Amino acid sequence: MNSRVSVPSRSRKTLDSVDGNVVIGRRAVIDGAGTPPIVKVSGTIYCEGDNTFNCSVSSEKLEAEDNATIHGDLRIVNDVRVEDGSLEVHGIMTAKRVDVDAALYVSENLTAEEVDVGGSLKVDGNVESKDVDAGGSFKAKGEVDVEKIDVGGSVSIESKVNITKLDVGGAAKVGGGKIREVDIGGSFESRAPLEFEKINVGGVVRLADDNKGGDVDVGGAFKVEGDLQFNDINVGGKVEITGSGKGCEMDVGGKVEVGKSLDLSGNLEVGGKVDVDEKLTARNIDVGGVLRSRKATVEECIEVGGSIISVEGVTARCVEIGRRGKVRGSIRADRVVIGKDADAEDIYGRQILLRRGAQAENVYGENITIESDCCVCGELQYTNELRIDDHVSLAKEPRKVDKLPH
Repeated sequence: MNSRVSVPSRSRKTLDSVDGNVVIGRRAVIDGAGTPPIVKVSGTIYCEGDNTFNCSVSSEKLEAEDNATIHGDLRIVNDVRVEDGSLEVHGIMTAKRVDVDAALYVSENLTAEEVDVGGSLKVDGNVESKDVDAGGSFKAKGEVDVEKIDVGGSVSIESKVNITKLDVGGAAKVGGGKIREVDIGGSFESRAPLEFEKINVGGVVRLADDNKGGDVDVGGAFKVEGDLQFNDINVGGKVEITGSGKGCEMDVGGKVEVGKSLDLSGNLEVGGKVDVDEKLTARNIDVGGVLRSRKATVEECIEVGGSIISVEGVTARCVEIGRRGKVRGSIRADRVVIGKDADAEDIYGRQILLRRGAQAENVYGENITIESDCCVCGELQYTNELRIDDHVSLAKEPRKVDKLPH
């Protein structure tokens, strides 16, 4: 037959095993039996507030008003509910569902299907759960294996993670691992290699080491201290990859900096400047400002509003340089357009157009058109047709040849 044990307020009592429920008055202290001490309750423990357990606790349910502190493990079969207060567990905590109005602290591992905390959640060990929801902050020192994390303020996880969905209103930091979907209002940082499918962050993203993922959508800046494999990147500000980048497409409003190579199977579109230390490959490149790389190879077209700087030159189906642009390095393309008052070095192409006021070192093409006020400082060779307007300065007489130099 089930019994009920009552502990008066402001008293201290030792409990062992209880077949039934336990009601503990305000500010009462409970000691356990055995070594290490433990209290085992087959039913529900009711805490009226500011209660302390100097032992481990095991029961079907735990309900508390105001604060409760457990100096030991807390193992609950079903639910933990704390109204208008906080719960501290100085040991391991396990339960099916946890609902705490204020704050929850666990000094070791936390295992529960659902964790709902109105304020802050702090765990010094590992966390395993299906759903973690905190209105304020979530901090964990150990590994975190959770399907969904929803936090209104900030998240800080020191070890690696395995998360299906991370949704944070402010800032989040993790120690690497796997996250299927990242949705952060402020900033996101991973201090170790990260695998992801989607990153959506309103502010700044920082990733460390070698990372592999899918789509990246960032309102501010995206920085990778290492290599990155990705699908599509869409960033409003700046992208910085200290190693190599490999993916499909990249659309950046400001600037792109890559310490090694950038290999894209799709398009690169940048409003400002592109700076790639080694090789750059893409299907199409559209840059509003400056494009710099050791070598650029493009399947279709390169359009640059400002300048191209390339030691080993650029190769594409078509290359178009904007007005007053500058090209340092050779151009090799089927179609080349040098804008008004622009300055280029060696040009190799089938169809070449120098607009009014443009200047080039050497021009080699099948069909060449040179508008007025242009200047060719070196050789001008063609195999089919040459059209030259008035007031064009040529350092040497044009030569029609059977074969162009490579």
